[in-house]
Amino acid sequence: METRQTFKLLPELYGDGAMAEIFSAERTVLAWLRTEAALAHAQAEAGLIGPDDATAIAAACVPATIDLPRLWEEAVNVGYPILPLVRMISAALPEGPNGRVHYGATTQDIMDTGLALQMGEALDHLAALLALFGDAVARLVAAHAGTVIAARTHAQQAVPTTFGAKMAVLLAEVARQRERAATAARQVRVVSLFGAGGTSAAMGERSSAVRESLAGRLGLRTTEVPWHVARDGVAEFGVTCASLAATAARFAREVVDLSRTEVGEVREAGGHHRGASSTMPQKANPIGCEAVIGMSGTAGALSSALFRAMEAGHERAAGEWQVEWYVVPLLAELAAGALATAAEVAAGLRVYPGAMRANLDAEGGLIMAEAYMMRLAPVLGRERAHDLVYKAAHEARERGRPLADALRDVAGPDDLESLGALPIPPESYTGDAEAVCAAALDAWRNEPWRSER
Repeated sequence: METRQTFKLLPELYGDGAMAEIFSAERTVLAWLRTEAALAHAQAEAGLIGPDDATAIAAACVPATIDLPRLWEEAVNVGYPILPLVRMISAALPEGPNGRVHYGATTQDIMDTGLALQMGEALDHLAALLALFGDAVARLVAAHAGTVIAARTHAQQAVPTTFGAKMAVLLAEVARQRERAATAARQVRVVSLFGAGGTSAAMGERSSAVRESLAGRLGLRTTEVPWHVARDGVAEFGVTCASLAATAARFAREVVDLSRTEVGEVREAGGHHRGASSTMPQKANPIGCEAVIGMSGTAGALSSALFRAMEAGHERAAGEWQVEWYVVPLLAELAAGALATAAEVAAGLRVYPGAMRANLDAEGGLIMAEAYMMRLAPVLGRERAHDLVYKAAHEARERGRPLADALRDVAGPDDLESLGALPIPPESYTGDAEAVCAAALDAWRNEPWRSER
């Protein structure tokens, strides 16, 4: 059977090769073969089959035994690939052990256990990419803890902060994502071995022992409750992937917004023709960030399909399971690509403190309105102080005047005395920004998981 694969430009350009390998056809089949081999040894340990049979079966559970083109061709006819896989393994064995392959298991046991191996490995890889991203962000936090920039709310300048504090909020988010990925990795590493209807009837009273041994041999957790149609763990994996990509996209969106021509506070690393336009020679588009945002948007949409997979009824799905076959590998690759690209952008980010400082004066000091209000509040009360500064801000904006000058016009003599020296410099009104940076860096650098990498 000859098939053509759809060309996918986004993962082709920005996908992660290591994650693509984890979910490649070869590695997927290898996960099934590992499961069948470990199952044979587990059953021999429990006395369900002979130890010599288990040894022979395990020896046949190698990629060389499987004719991949034929496997996929026969899987189309059967609907699933495990029956032809088992037949190929059996065909490589002599009489005796050839009748003990896949003993008492069902197709979904093998595929789900293989998937658990892949999802666990995928989350380990995502954790490593998160660490690279977080380390790059941490360097920005440390380098710019005192670099003053306008905090923006509703896309408008609000009060001064520092670029380091802005990145510290992101760093704390990355740290929380690392915890979520670790939790998801523990949750998905669970064995499946419950037979046709989830009762393990084919293996009798030794089924629990076989399941526990199989799990131990594969580095998975065991369970006494089947999950053939309970797909919340798979959905958690997908949502985790989408969430990790979304964190990368939040950083990317910040870079896109701050690198606008009219803002010019940061820029992606340059290079010959990097982000170039085919017709506008001046362009240096934030193409890394654009890719991250595209991958995250796609991952978010794809992850919702896994909630449909959770609708599977009775003891085995009738179509819902197949949703996972397409969506899960793509989600993993999109998340990995988004994190890897975001880490690269963060590591090479160009930061322009001069532009940040100049933009603080873009509206003649209006960004300091809260600071003036809080100087007046002890004498006038917060509400009267707010109204006074509001009036001055309106005057300043309408007439294109500095806020400090407008305040001098609208304030009475006593109010002016309360205000003190004018104007108030933005650098003096960054509050706990540097403490925020220190706290985020301390938490990131001292997380227990870092010593385990």
